[in-house]
Amino acid sequence: MNERPDLSLVIPIYNEEPGLPELERRLRATLGETGLAWEAIFVNDGSRDGSLSVLKDLRAKDERIKIIDFSRNFGHQLAISAGIDHARGRATVVMDGDLQDPPEVIPDLIARWREGFEVVYAVRANRKEGLVKRLAYRVFYRLLKRISNTEIPLDSGDFSLMDARVVERLRELPERNRFVRGLRAWVGFRQTSYTYDREARFAGDPKYGFSRLSQLALDGLFAFSEAPLRLATLTGLVVTLGATLLAAWTLFKRVIQYEVVPGFATIAILVLFFGGVQLVTIGILGEYIARIYTEVKGRPPYVIRELDGLAPRAGGGDDEAA
Repeated sequence: MNERPDLSLVIPIYNEEPGLPELERRLRATLGETGLAWEAIFVNDGSRDGSLSVLKDLRAKDERIKIIDFSRNFGHQLAISAGIDHARGRATVVMDGDLQDPPEVIPDLIARWREGFEVVYAVRANRKEGLVKRLAYRVFYRLLKRISNTEIPLDSGDFSLMDARVVERLRELPERNRFVRGLRAWVGFRQTSYTYDREARFAGDPKYGFSRLSQLALDGLFAFSEAPLRLATLTGLVVTLGATLLAAWTLFKRVIQYEVVPGFATIAILVLFFGGVQLVTIGILGEYIARIYTEVKGRPPYVIRELDGLAPRAGGGDDEAA
C-alpha cells in the first residue's frame, strides 16, 4: 500500500453488479500486458444493488482493487473527483464502469503518455446508443465548444489518462459543482486526443437518464461560460429596442396621422412575450445563483462511509480506512 503504483484507475460505480466481474477480468488481462504496477479505485456511488459486495469479493482476491464507498449517491462527477483525490499513480485513468469505455484502449493511452503528453483524452468516433441520445450529445458538445471560455474538445467524455501533475492540479480546484472534462481542459498542460469506438453497455440499463444528463449539461454550460448572462442582456436590449420602435410608430400614427391603432391581441401577445423573456432571464440568473449558493455553504463535496485499501485524505469527507 505504501509503494506508489505506476497507474491508478478511477472507476465510478452505480448499480453495476452484473458487469463488475467482466470488467475486472478485462482490466487484469489488459493491464497485465503493460508491465506496469497498477491500482483500480472503484467508487461505489450509493449503489442499491449488490455492487459493493461484488467489489469486496474482488478485493479479497486482488489487493490492487481499492474501494471508496459513499454514504449515499452523490453523482457521477463527484465519484470521479473522489477517486482522483485518492489516486496515487504516476498517471491516472478515468473510465466508466459499464464497459462502454473498453479497457483494451488503456495501453494506447499509456503509449501517448509515454510520448510526453500529460493528458490523453479519448474521443468517441462512434456511439452505440439511440439516435435521440446521440443527437443530444452532438448538439451539446458543439454548443459548449461555441460558447465556452475554455477549449473543451468535441465528443470527449471523462475517459482519459492524466499525468500525476495534472491530477494534483485538479485536486486543488475548490468548486463543488464539478464538470471533470471541462476542468481537465481548463488546467491545460500538453494534451492530445485518442479516437475510439464507444461500446454498448455490457449489462443493465443506462444510469444516466434525461434529468441527470440535463443537469450535467447545465453544469458544463454555466461553469465554463458567461454566454447565458450575455444572451439575457442582449435579449433585453433587443426587446427594449423593439418596444421603443413600436411606441414611436404608435405615437406617429396617433399624433401625426390621427389614426387609432387597434390591437388588443397585439398588446396581449407582447405582454406575454415580455413576461416570458423576464422569466427566462430570472431563470438564467437563478442557475448561477444556485451554484454560488452551493459553493458558499462550504459543505464537503462528498461523504465517504468506508475506505477499503486506501488511506484517508484530509478535507475530502473521509470517514475511515481499512
